[in-house]
Amino acid sequence: MDDKRRNLGFINVAHFVDHYVLLIFPTVVIGLIADLQRSYGELIALSTACFVAFGVFSLPWGWLGDHWSRRKMMAIFFFGCALTLAAAAAAPNMLWLAVALFALGVFAAIYHPVGVTILLANAKDRGRTLATNGVFGNLGVAFAPGITAAIAATLGWRTAFALPALVCAIIGIAYLALTNESKEKVADRGRTAEVPLTAQVAAMIVAFFALISLSGGLVFHIITIALPKIVDERLAQDVPLVLIGSIATFVLLFGGAAQLIVGRLVSRYAPHLLFAGIGLMQAAGVAWAAVATGPTLLVSLALAIAAIYAQVTVGDVVIARYTADAWRGRIYAVRFFLAFISSGLAVSLIAALHGHGGFGLVLAVTAACAAIFAASTIAIAILAGRVEAGVRGVQPAE
Repeated sequence: MDDKRRNLGFINVAHFVDHYVLLIFPTVVIGLIADLQRSYGELIALSTACFVAFGVFSLPWGWLGDHWSRRKMMAIFFFGCALTLAAAAAAPNMLWLAVALFALGVFAAIYHPVGVTILLANAKDRGRTLATNGVFGNLGVAFAPGITAAIAATLGWRTAFALPALVCAIIGIAYLALTNESKEKVADRGRTAEVPLTAQVAAMIVAFFALISLSGGLVFHIITIALPKIVDERLAQDVPLVLIGSIATFVLLFGGAAQLIVGRLVSRYAPHLLFAGIGLMQAAGVAWAAVATGPTLLVSLALAIAAIYAQVTVGDVVIARYTADAWRGRIYAVRFFLAFISSGLAVSLIAALHGHGGFGLVLAVTAACAAIFAASTIAIAILAGRVEAGVRGVQPAE
């Protein structure tokens, strides 16, 4: 296996790790409610700084990725996550735990602006490469509740942090041992987009992507962070934590299937049109989940999760088509900053809304965000369609 393929393999594993480590605490917190005699809202708020850092620090990491070694930054990602997870496992009090979670968010923020850029620079089939990478991220989200619940129930919540810390350190060592520094020079990165945009169209697309990133970030994080508790309250009351985590994992696995399907579709159909269709599907799934209970809730959540993960892949493909490689780190940094800064707001919204109207109110607000997302994807589809039509209309000189 050549270095490029090994590098891409580690980037995929890093995506799994990134989403897994961020969702350890939202599952652990269910068991801490009884142990610490604190409310769910009070405890889940401890992770606010973590998710805020996850968004804010994507900006400097993305800039650094365009100016420095992307491989070294990925090594920092693995070892940084290992160190902060170990700190969380050793936390003697809630303040220490909150600080450790914040530091985890800082290092976890490296992955998206740097890892996605590495993928795009090395992808032969952009849609399938991003889809495969997306599946790894989805599996991290999907398995985090189930594995964390099993470890916490059998070995304690500290071990639920300690074991992933050890795994991250081992992966980091393997990454440095099995990959080489890329020979690519920063100055050699392409500075022309596949489809150039006029300043006016670019500004409009950026504005709509800002809305997409903010609203989509809220939908993504509210659903994934709150999923174990949604299952606990609205489907599986008075059941063991392990079963709750397993049900949440089952629902989240649908995201992986959606990524594989969309990876094939994006190679056959216009990405901007797929983006709009998936946006509508996401809105429908979240709206259905807001009113569903019992087994129907699982179906609606599976539909919402499938669309939530599918839109990430298609959105990245749309951005890559209109952005030069030399600027992608910064462009993706801004996109993920907007998407992930909303994660801190998502935690606060869950804590505030849950106390006033339960998850019916939480999901109703999430459905409104999904509607904004869908409207923005339709607007981008219209703009991109006009640009693509203009490109097709330009014929080469004879």
